[in-house]
Amino acid sequence: MKTQRNHQRIVAAAICAALTLGLAGGAYAQQAGQVTGGTTTDNGSAGNANGGGLPQIQHKGDVSFVSGGVGLDESTALQHAQSQWPLSLRFTGPGSDFLADVRVRIVDAHDGDVLTATSRGPYMLVNLRPGRYTVHAQYEDHDQSRSVTVPAKGTAKAAFYWNTQ
Repeated sequence: MKTQRNHQRIVAAAICAALTLGLAGGAYAQQAGQVTGGTTTDNGSAGNANGGGLPQIQHKGDVSFVSGGVGLDESTALQHAQSQWPLSLRFTGPGSDFLADVRVRIVDAHDGDVLTATSRGPYMLVNLRPGRYTVHAQYEDHDQSRSVTVPAKGTAKAAFYWNTQ
């Protein structure tokens, strides 16, 4: 039990370090006009700066996000990283099938656009400032919305389910 707890702490520390390096690398790349360790169009985690199976961190304006989770490594990495990101989104269909290509639009409390992106898999982690937001998600021709409050400390989660059969 104690060994398992130590292992979990080591894994959590490694993921935190990878996220920190990934965010720092992403900020440097934005300043330099380049992306380190792959590109923002890279659909996989191979060759990116994040390591540990985590997909490439992307940036749109002041917001950074990561999405994916189609493969086991990516899915596991994203699930473990959820506690390090202010907002976690999950997209599933019938039989808990994972969904990809979900169009996501996040607006603030004043209806101002914060992020518009397409999720590459069932998980999307978003770095947002504390506040109230509405997440609009569209899969195929079906739209859903969820209100979320991102706390100053901790995380917010929203799950979207489509019964597309």
